[in-house]
Amino acid sequence: MADERRLSEKEISVALQKLAGWSLSNGKLHKEFKFRDFVEAFGFMSRVALIAERLNHHPEWCNVYSGVTIDLTTHDVGGVSRLDIEFATEVEALMG
Repeated sequence: MADERRLSEKEISVALQKLAGWSLSNGKLHKEFKFRDFVEAFGFMSRVALIAERLNHHPEWCNVYSGVTIDLTTHDVGGVSRLDIEFATEVEALMG
């Protein structure tokens, strides 16, 4: 996206204060989610996939049984952008 830019460390730090459990790891927004079982984890991933398609922004993620790890970065800007913050915020809304 033409209007995207890499956020400063301060901007990321401020955003992380509103994103419970998210951290900055290896230059990416990072969070690990735990669910009761694989079906619940897979259902979560399906809902996150819909967010990814709507935002046209796709996570780096991994699923092992009942765990899902999500890493967010905007490759076009070489780091975390506003879009990553928006994505993480929408994922948190799924968690209720």
